[in-house]
Amino acid sequence: MRFHDRREGGRELADLLQRYRGEDPIVLALPRGGVQTGYEVARALDAPLDVIVARKIGAPYCPEYAIGAIAEGGAVFVEPGAMAEAGVEREELAELAEAEAIELARRVQLYRGGRPFPDVRGRTVILVDDGVATGRTVRAAIRSLRQLEPRRLVLAAPVVASDTAQVLGAEVDELVYVHAPERFVAVGLWYERFEQTTDEEVVDLLARARRAHAGGDQVEPDAQRS
Repeated sequence: MRFHDRREGGRELADLLQRYRGEDPIVLALPRGGVQTGYEVARALDAPLDVIVARKIGAPYCPEYAIGAIAEGGAVFVEPGAMAEAGVEREELAELAEAEAIELARRVQLYRGGRPFPDVRGRTVILVDDGVATGRTVRAAIRSLRQLEPRRLVLAAPVVASDTAQVLGAEVDELVYVHAPERFVAVGLWYERFEQTTDEEVVDLLARARRAHAGGDQVEPDAQRS
């Protein structure tokens, strides 16, 4: 069964995460698409929302094919098999990662506006994405967060490829999803609407979440369900 859009996926996901509400969790979303999903999760749990920026490292002649990823804090994940299949040597990998680091830094500045990364030490962290296919980008984010010593690290997404779920489940304290299909193909096929999320939408949702959490209001007038 498909979700209407990322926001609906987030609401269904939030229903499965209610047990963490009493742990004063923090929701960290992977931009861009994961922010729409994470906004609904944070709203339902009355939790603060922020981002952890990660960037896929794509193969030179097929950028959509991820051979690894980088994340805030300098964490890097590389899939050796994918790297070999793409014919990428270590020197070329370093060049590709450096190029992605430039875009990563741009997004951090734009989305967080100079605010420091939230202090997650000793806290329950819920890492949210709109869907997980190979999990390579997510794994870079997990490595980055593990360095910050959260009390509990929960990975949550509306849909996760079944084989990827088996791998990621061992890297976090809990993996939460609505669907884990064996025939996955692509994240977008699990949504009726899957338009690209813009930088402006990310900044707007983060600002809404900060205002709502600071004021104790879970829903702003323009953020009602559609």
